[in-house]
Amino acid sequence: MLALSPLQKFILKECLNGGGAIARDKFKKFYTKNPKPPKAADQQNALTKSLERLIDRGYMTGYGRRTPKKWYIVEVKLTSKGRRKGRTLLGQQQRIPF
Repeated sequence: MLALSPLQKFILKECLNGGGAIARDKFKKFYTKNPKPPKAADQQNALTKSLERLIDRGYMTGYGRRTPKKWYIVEVKLTSKGRRKGRTLLGQQQRIPF
């Protein structure tokens, strides 16, 4: 099994606590904890890639708009596999950032 990034772990935990479909704007608060957050464009790119990878792994279902060239993910919802993974993450010890 592939390891999850801290952002992906945060997304799974937030979806598990929120229940139902969660808007992607809720995940931006991951970067508010960081004393020197990356640029807004870099935050969007990282968030989009993390959501797409979680969807590809089968942890989430994405809802959004389709244009001729790409998808825009607006909301995500956990699958049963994602809920199981989120519950295991809640039991893991957190890393303290120093």
